[in-house]
Formats: sequence, structure tokens, C-alpha cells
Amino acid sequence: MKHHITKLPLLLLAATALLASCGSSEEIAYIHDAQRDSAMAITGKFTKGIQANDLLSIYVESETPAATVPFNQETNKIAVSDGVVMNPGSSAVSGYLVNNDGDIIFPVLGRVHVLGMTHSELADELQRRLVNEGHILDATVTVKLMNFRVSVLGDVARPGQIEAQGERLTIFEALSMVGDLTIYGQRYNVTVIREENGMRTIGELDLSSKDIFESPYYYLHQNDVVYVEPNMRKKKSAERDPMIMTYISTGLSVLSVLSSMYYYWVLSKFYADK
Repeated sequence: MKHHITKLPLLLLAATALLASCGSSEEIAYIHDAQRDSAMAITGKFTKGIQANDLLSIYVESETPAATVPFNQETNKIAVSDGVVMNPGSSAVSGYLVNNDGDIIFPVLGRVHVLGMTHSELADELQRRLVNEGHILDATVTVKLMNFRVSVLGDVARPGQIEAQGERLTIFEALSMVGDLTIYGQRYNVTVIREENGMRTIGELDLSSKDIFESPYYYLHQNDVVYVEPNMRKKKSAERDPMIMTYISTGLSVLSVLSSMYYYWVLSKFYADK
């Protein structure tokens, strides 16, 4: 009889563990089908080039600093109304806004069409013109994106808008910046909404597969929206009574108390019969 008494609490513990389990590790693992210690060529492009509404930082350098004064915003205080953005209450210009036609207004050079160029291509073009037109013979130009923003929504730890430095941001980097997916985030169909060149596209990413590296949505673009859908467990729990887990917890507690009472009753009866 003692053998049967001992097994009862163990069975209850096993049942509780089964109820609390959260599924297989493959459901929450990233790129679990990729062979470790393997290498593959990087084929995707991480940028489609400069787009309308990009805010660009453009800095011109020279061994003759005085020659760069008209071309650098922190030294040239003249703001061009349709091509330069200024911080409210400040005389310092904060960037070149690409208009809907894909142009910026650059000091001295005037209107420059930049749509579709990479940052390095624009830097080379400005540098070429500054030299060829005799403005700065040893000009060096640096171009950076100032407003690379991506929104991440859904089942992540900290949903919201994130800002990235430079031109390159992968889906995994973006998710790490919001604290990763929750345990309930769906890994198999993360949605990316993208608006470029007057078109809105909706892509899907499978975070569990190595095929993600071939997706055009692996590298995120300016103003992308990432949505992480809740998995089936969370969807089903949302359809149930919100107090269901309280009921289950209470029921298990009652069952545990009753089993303990039964255990001690049988144990006392066992020793009383001896």
C-alpha cells in the first residue's frame, strides 16, 4: 500500500508539468534548419537607394576649411525653404529633406536629383561636381541618413518605433532592439509592410528558416512596419474565458490539498491497523 501512496503525489506533479509546458523548442527557435559552421554568400541588397522624405546629412571636408563654409550646414546659416530642414528655435540647419520629386537643394550647386542613389553614389557625385566646377579642388563628401525609422508591432517585448544608424538594418537586428519576440510571437509568418516608389507591398518572413536570408524583406528599409502575429496558443486563450487560468490554478491547488489529506488519512489508517 505504501508504494501506491507514494506514487499519487508524483502523478499529480507530472500532470501539473504537462499543463504548464509550452510546446517544442522548434516552435520558438530561429533558423533551426540551417547547418551550423556553414557559410553562404550574401546576395541581398540592404538598400533601394535614397527615397523621397529621406533626411540626409551631407558634410564636405577639405584641407582648406574656409572653402567648405558655404557647403556645410553648421557654418552656412542660410536655409533654403524647399530643400533644407531647420530645428525649431535654432539657426542650425539639421538636414537635407528629399522632396517628392527626389531632389535636394544643395548650397551653390542648387537642385540635385538624388532619388535611387546610394549614399556613396551621392557623395561621389557631389564631390565630382565640387572639384570639376572649381569650388573645392580637394573636396571629400560624406552622406548619411538621419531618419532611418522602423516600427515594430505585435507580440514583442517592447513594441514601438526604432531608429537605426546608417543604411543597414536586418529583421533580427530590429527585433533585438525591441527586446525580441515574446514566447507567444509567431515565428513562421512575420509581416513586413513597405511603401516605396508609390507602391505598398506586404511581405512575409519565416524566422525559423534559413530561406529568410534570400528574402527582399530580410534587410529592412526606411519606414517599414514589422508586425509579429500571436501564435495559436495565445489566439485560443484569448477566445476562452479570461479567468480560465485562475480556475485551473485554483483547481490544481484544491486537488493538491485533497491529495495531501487523502495521503495522510491513508497513512494514519495504515499505521493504526499495524
